[in-house]
Amino acid sequence: MLDAAVTSLKGKWTARSIGTAASLRQSALTVFNVLGITILITEPLRTASPPGPRPIATAPREGLDAGTRQRIEDTVVAAFSQQEFHRVNLIDIARGAGVSLQTLYKYYGNKETLLFATLDARLARLEARLVDHLHGIADCKERLRKVFWVILDFTETQPEVIQMMMSSVYLAAWHRQDSFRNPLLFEPFLKVLRDGRASGVLDDGVDEKALLDLFLGFVFRLGQMYIHRGRTQSLTGQSDALFEMVWRAIAKPAAHVAAR
Repeated sequence: MLDAAVTSLKGKWTARSIGTAASLRQSALTVFNVLGITILITEPLRTASPPGPRPIATAPREGLDAGTRQRIEDTVVAAFSQQEFHRVNLIDIARGAGVSLQTLYKYYGNKETLLFATLDARLARLEARLVDHLHGIADCKERLRKVFWVILDFTETQPEVIQMMMSSVYLAAWHRQDSFRNPLLFEPFLKVLRDGRASGVLDDGVDEKALLDLFLGFVFRLGQMYIHRGRTQSLTGQSDALFEMVWRAIAKPAAHVAAR
């Protein structure tokens, strides 16, 4: 009886495979129940979906020598800046970096972790430049002017990083990463804003995080459109004029006159 049921099932499965092959390709799991026995027929998903968190234990990346890590990061930036996340595969990354696929899995675990680890490394360069350029500048407006210029200069000198963020970084996925809240990058900036509000230079009618959002929203939009429009006009060449626009938006009205 069981043999007959299985034979019947095979016939139905064959007919269904022929008649609805397109829909079956979209299914990750098909369940049949025959005589109380559940039979699972699985097929990998063929469609792309936004990446989700996959906590995988990996070896400390300090175990990678500097040259190998640099090759991996350079390959990641090149790949993800030219294609969307779901079109990039780890085999191509391994081949481009001259490492084994096993090495990528060992130190990164999956594609999402590899992408964000590389983004973290690139943003760390921006962080280091900000700290270096802000050293010795006391005036709030001039500190913010310097932050503005450094970010624009980073956009011009590292356009592939901005392109990677536009092409492959899902905002929902980035929210789950420590780099999104990056205290080393944002805390010094927030301190400038807090000090500016406390001294009566910046608008204190809103939280300093709102000032941060306005400032970064403006500068990042400039960067995105700089890439989108073909990088034809220098951003740093217009830095002072552009900064005055955002300064007027975050400064107290009285500070506009005093800062002239």
